Amino acid sequence: MEKTHRPIPQAVGYTDTQPFWEAAARGQFVIQRCDSTGRLQHPPRPTSVQTGLRALGWQEVSGKGSLYSWTLTHSAWPGHEGRVPYLCAYVDLDEGARVLCNLIHCQPDDLRMGMRMRLAWEQLVDNVMYPAFEPDT
Repeated sequence: MEKTHRPIPQAVGYTDTQPFWEAAARGQFVIQRCDSTGRLQHPPRPTSVQTGLRALGWQEVSGKGSLYSWTLTHSAWPGHEGRVPYLCAYVDLDEGARVLCNLIHCQPDDLRMGMRMRLAWEQLVDNVMYPAFEPDT
């Protein structure tokens, strides 16, 4: 039987993502910040990609940015089989981080590199929201 549900977020695993999910439940988009350098990183990791240290915090970001790259996905990762095709992209946030995300409310032919994007919340499962992006028109 084909899976049609979306993955349920795990708060603790390879790295602790609880602050990310708690913020999302409040409608806030937060990403990791290296306490030593102040640089942002996404997705969450157990250590800073800049220093290798575990000195990390979380910072709310605006959800505004520009489209760096995208692909129309026909081969879904587990739990997304019922969604294909869907748009997967990199968005460069105005705060300086590049985030991997899904694009919603747009068509592939309407996308252009550098176009402005904004945060748009997508529901994964009951009461679990996930940050996606849409064109900022």
